[in-house]
Amino acid sequence: MKNYSRYTIEFLGCAIIAFLSICEHRSVADASLPFYNTPDFTPVWLKKGDEAFNHVHTIAPFSFTNQLGQTISNKNITGKIYVANFFFTTCQSICPGMMNNLAKVQQTFGNDPRVMILSHSVTPLRDNVATLAKYAGEHQINSKNWWLLTGSKDEIYKLARQSYFAENDNGFNKSTGDFLHTENLILVDMHGRIRGVYNGSLPLEVNTLIAHIHLLEREN
Repeated sequence: MKNYSRYTIEFLGCAIIAFLSICEHRSVADASLPFYNTPDFTPVWLKKGDEAFNHVHTIAPFSFTNQLGQTISNKNITGKIYVANFFFTTCQSICPGMMNNLAKVQQTFGNDPRVMILSHSVTPLRDNVATLAKYAGEHQINSKNWWLLTGSKDEIYKLARQSYFAENDNGFNKSTGDFLHTENLILVDMHGRIRGVYNGSLPLEVNTLIAHIHLLEREN
């Protein structure tokens, strides 16, 4: 067995560390997020030029009202990355934790006009503009980049289940009479395509969401 000097061993050790650092840097730089076309959230990785790239599922047009009484449609978020979720102001179970975790997203991207949060009320008759405005004030929600939305219950539920796949495949064919309640956060890219789903009640998953938003910003 050959005898290697201490300096040779140290050199080899440094070379290995440098190699691993380069690999890690490349993996981050080359990382990409999948697309989601179905309510079971099966990930699909596509590149421009792929035949399926131009047929990726996109969020359907919508029009709701935010906590300022402004009409908000998909046209208001054209070219923006956003996170969509579903809540109601009197919820005492999953909503408080989810909204608190979303506050971290707001804090991270508060000065970034490319990133928005859209929180849709699932009890829109109760959560009118005044109620949403009060809730926003109590939870320090900045209307500049975080909109609480109300409107037609039928339209909100249809958009949630058939466009955002908010309840996964379990909720895709449910009716408006079936209450919508989910902790899922849906990440949508600048072209209205779903790029991630996260459990909004878990801080670790929200940290991943934030990292993925940064990835989308570099992608675009």
